[in-house]
Amino acid sequence: MKLSDYSKGHKAVSAINALATETIWPEHTTPLNTRDAEKKQFWPKGFSAGTAHAGIKPAKKDLVIIKSDEPSSAAAVFTRNLCSAAPVVVSKEHLEQSASSIRAIICNSGNANAATGEKGLTDARTTAEKTARILGISSQEVLVSSTGVIGSFLPMEKINSAIDSLSAVLFEASCAKAAEAIMTTDTFPKYFGLDISLSTGTVRLSGIAKGSGMICPDMATMLAFLVTDAKIEQKLLQEMLSKANEKSFNTITVDGDTSTNDMVALLSGSSSNTRILPGSRDAQVFYEALESLMTFLARLIVMDGEGATKLVKIRVEGAATDLDAQKAARTIANSSLVKTALHGEDANWGRIIAAAGRSGAVFNPENASIQFDDLLILQPGYVSDFSEENAKKILSRNSYTIIVSLGDGAGSAVVHTCDLSKEYIEINGSYRT
Repeated sequence: MKLSDYSKGHKAVSAINALATETIWPEHTTPLNTRDAEKKQFWPKGFSAGTAHAGIKPAKKDLVIIKSDEPSSAAAVFTRNLCSAAPVVVSKEHLEQSASSIRAIICNSGNANAATGEKGLTDARTTAEKTARILGISSQEVLVSSTGVIGSFLPMEKINSAIDSLSAVLFEASCAKAAEAIMTTDTFPKYFGLDISLSTGTVRLSGIAKGSGMICPDMATMLAFLVTDAKIEQKLLQEMLSKANEKSFNTITVDGDTSTNDMVALLSGSSSNTRILPGSRDAQVFYEALESLMTFLARLIVMDGEGATKLVKIRVEGAATDLDAQKAARTIANSSLVKTALHGEDANWGRIIAAAGRSGAVFNPENASIQFDDLLILQPGYVSDFSEENAKKILSRNSYTIIVSLGDGAGSAVVHTCDLSKEYIEINGSYRT
């Protein structure tokens, strides 16, 4: 079944379950049942969420607060876009001040609060202050995030009113509902969770994400918020998140554009008695689960790329260095010509080798080879003798892998991408209207 065949009514569960089934989860992890995502219990102990309609988007929830009952260690990575949005600036400030005692994340959708100058910064800080007041905490203990149209001021009166509606007794939003509230052009909410068996007990790791367009991460990608009831000190938490981010969200692209608002945050609460120490076996087990969950959420984003019908893994191997492999993989994955060929199910290997050749990677093109899954398309010496019919069968699938070997080096890299369709143009040609 192609991604576009899912009906809106069951797309989230269908897409998430389909990807979860084909995912090889690490040892010591148990995926949560997606049916439970509609329940508050999907969150780890000590965490909850509330959603509200602030009126930024018509008739849809567009504000979410994820709160921790106790001070939490916090780690985050942000966009490297020079035009960073106001909430990115403010959240960085708050992390510097309170990285070991963050209590909440607030996010609005429909308005990015980017390219808004001093007023944008004031509005982001006001949002944190308002959230802090209703939770009885310090404003520095709140991370702020926004997503949506760039260059418009936040409707602060509406946002303040929406925050007021989120009293403590109303923090009953499920993981699925929280994920839905941060959507922009997404066609389904993205969420998942894992139970992780450690030496001293079981902990839970849950996450939500959003993203469909303006996706070519550099440090982070779109928005993703993860929480766990495992006790992890802030330095180790940041090390884990930064490393896992490079292996997950930083390996995806939809359209080659890096957002102004990219942010991935991870909170570690104190509601369980399970403490993870640096260098321990438990730390390795937790890290493997974290990387796996982040990769899963990242792939969901590519599956839901604007107008996308295919999820394609670009694997480059045999490069002189990992950096060379990464250059080639990213250039192939971002090539409009390659992506349109993927959409047309055209085994046009020339576009792939041409993209690798202009990537800056150092290799001898005569030594290159290309495979679509297990079908050899191009052999060294520019020898191409394959069945167009068999290639078409692979390219007609909704998910497959393109393997590009540049020679006999040890360097390798993986980037996840999608096809480029007419619908992408239609979506982005009228994004503001």
